[in-house]
Amino acid sequence: MSDKLLCEVDSEGVATVTLNRPKIHNAFDDELIHELATTFDTLGQNPAVRVLVLASNGKSFSAGADLNWMKRMATYSEEENRRDAAALAAMLYKLDTFPAPTIARVQGAAFGGAVGLVSCCDMAVASERASFCLSEVKIGLLPATISPYVINAIGTRHARRYFVTAERFSAERAEQMGLVSEVCAEGDLDLHVQKLVNAIADNGPKAVAMAKQLAMSMSNRVINDELQGQTSALIAAVRVSPEGQEGLSAFLEKRAPKWMNGGEG
Repeated sequence: MSDKLLCEVDSEGVATVTLNRPKIHNAFDDELIHELATTFDTLGQNPAVRVLVLASNGKSFSAGADLNWMKRMATYSEEENRRDAAALAAMLYKLDTFPAPTIARVQGAAFGGAVGLVSCCDMAVASERASFCLSEVKIGLLPATISPYVINAIGTRHARRYFVTAERFSAERAEQMGLVSEVCAEGDLDLHVQKLVNAIADNGPKAVAMAKQLAMSMSNRVINDELQGQTSALIAAVRVSPEGQEGLSAFLEKRAPKWMNGGEG
């Protein structure tokens, strides 16, 4: 891994992945995209990781595409551009489907592809001075690769506006649209992220991972007999699992479950 990306996993299982190109506002290129994809793969296979925080150093969260990378892309053939875009698409998918909960920590501007990164996270905390822009059409391009994730986050109606206007919008507006979960003073950003981390850590580790998958798999499903059967079978299996039994026992016995004391139940 180069110094463009930092990664740390603490003793509580919190993995912090930090974009580290503050001098160029954490713009990303093909190398950083590859490093992010590899890092998400590695962390996703680590059972000790309970939460992933995506952060960045410096004034901006990320300015989107690196200028030198864009210069190279301008000379690529259509096939080369397709391979290049596919690498970004694969990285975004790895983040979107990361097995543990993910939190974006947004302290400043998030432009272009950076909005995609925020959209792929399960939740996002932004400082009051954070701002966002889907800027691609300003230079005759499209937010194509990030579009499924952005639309999932903000909805089609908002996407139809901001995809075509490339307006810059505030953290407050981002919260109204669902891109951001919370907005706070910049000095309180870490505190608010930590509150979410603590809330997740209080819950059953396996149940948390399964609950994330449940939310994704049940989205826009038709509620019919088959779906009712699937959800009934799922909760029945979880109730008799070791973690489910520990959680139920702890609740009935009015004590903390074992996973809150460093175990998994």
